[in-house]
Amino acid sequence: MPETLNLIQLTYPLGLGIAALGSALGLGMAVGKAMEATGRQPEASGKIMVSMIIGCAFIEALTIYALISVFLVG
Repeated sequence: MPETLNLIQLTYPLGLGIAALGSALGLGMAVGKAMEATGRQPEASGKIMVSMIIGCAFIEALTIYALISVFLVG
C-alpha cells in the first residue's frame, strides 16, 4: 500500500501541472483569437468578448476541478 500512496503523491501534482499548462495554452489562444476577431470586426466586439469570457470561464473551471481533486485525494 505505501508504494501506491507514493505513486499518487507523485502523479497528482504532475497531472495538475499538465492541466495548468493546457489551460494556459487554451486561454492564450482564446484571447489571442478574440483580439484578432475584434481587430477585423470592431463592431462585433461585444459579442466576441462575451463569447470569449464564457469560454475562458469553462477553461478555468477545468483547471480548478483538477486542483480541487488534488486536495480531496491528498
